[in-house]
Amino acid sequence: MDVTLHLAQDPEADALLGRSPLAALTGMLLDQQVPMEWAFKGPATIAQRLGADDLDAHEIAAYDPDAFAALLSDKPAVHRYPGSMAKRIQQLCQYLVEHYDGDAEGVWRDATTGQDLLKRLTDLPGFGKQKAQIFLALLGKQLGVTPKGWREAAGPYGEPKSFRSVADITGPDSLVKVRAHKQEMKAAAKATKASGK
Repeated sequence: MDVTLHLAQDPEADALLGRSPLAALTGMLLDQQVPMEWAFKGPATIAQRLGADDLDAHEIAAYDPDAFAALLSDKPAVHRYPGSMAKRIQQLCQYLVEHYDGDAEGVWRDATTGQDLLKRLTDLPGFGKQKAQIFLALLGKQLGVTPKGWREAAGPYGEPKSFRSVADITGPDSLVKVRAHKQEMKAAAKATKASGK
């Protein structure tokens, strides 16, 4: 895996996401309740604070939980909720160590179908169906992981040029389109809630 992603909008952080399966998974895990760029810059920040040029699932899984939470809490914090996200990242890494010998790419390397891959992703701690579908779309659209039926398994996120999620962000222009789509969805949800439907 060695592609250029543009999710953190930061060259070093994006380079790590493009070459490191664990960094990409971790960025996706962090992508909630914070701006997307902040979430996807997180893996590079964590690696830097660990004194490494990549993330290692074995190291993170075995890390002292309080020390790991402190590492994420240092200013600038890796996430709005660094303590709970530290716990989630460690749970993800422990799962990867247990099921894939710490090899994050093992989650998708030999997936035979899109449904198989979706199941593997939803089995990961912290990955609900929507997050799994978005990551599956990212794998298919930008990382060359295209098992049979991947678009269908990714749902609406798998549609070509849908600009619904991080899977469609390839630079500043597409970032603007995805942001606009998200704002439309929020406005629609708010209107539905206000109307009491």
